[in-house]
Amino acid sequence: MPKPFALKKIILTATFFLGVLLQFASAQSSSIGAWYIYFGNKVLDKRWNLHHEIQYRNYNLAGDLEQLLLRTGVGYNLSENNNNLLLGYGFIHGQRYGVNTDEKLKSNEHRIFQQFISRQHFGRVYVQHRYRIEERFLKDDFKWRCRYFLSLNVPINHTALLPGAFYFSAYNEIFLQPKSAVFDRNRIYGALGYVINKNLKAEGGFMTQLYENTNRGQFQLVVFNTIPFLKKED
Repeated sequence: MPKPFALKKIILTATFFLGVLLQFASAQSSSIGAWYIYFGNKVLDKRWNLHHEIQYRNYNLAGDLEQLLLRTGVGYNLSENNNNLLLGYGFIHGQRYGVNTDEKLKSNEHRIFQQFISRQHFGRVYVQHRYRIEERFLKDDFKWRCRYFLSLNVPINHTALLPGAFYFSAYNEIFLQPKSAVFDRNRIYGALGYVINKNLKAEGGFMTQLYENTNRGQFQLVVFNTIPFLKKED
């Protein structure tokens, strides 16, 4: 258990960070949406894993669909639990509003992506780097871009991310594309989470998405589920 003063500092820091993001979002002209996300990871053996993911994104808190995103992929651990290579596929159904109209324009996108994840642990701070390249197949168009994702998880009432631990989570992700403008978008996120058991955790927070000329905020509710490898009995 951390000392009371240290625990108070962590809680105050997390609360301040979330407050800044909420205040920043409330100052924007665009409405606030909500993303409901499930990340699953099936451990096939000590080296191989199967990633699966569902994201339900709304223009408001619920009922006004912006995107439905489905991803899956096969990963390989270069070192146990720390460095993972993954080849994946994504399907994205979008419903965006047209200019100066309430009518929606529907679209479907297919993606192939390659990524490398590296994880480090410094004391009570858990760090993750993700490098991803996406090939995007849209109707009558092809695009690709690069993404870099940096996240931090810091337990609050434990010294590690153990069952029963509350934790502070934050990430920043930048998107770059090989054309003008090179900058595509940047995402900044802060949340509070809870470790339900060694394979399941959940968190709720707020993400601000910054574009070249605009920005938009989304509440996020995220569930992370690891399905462990089970050895067959002889």
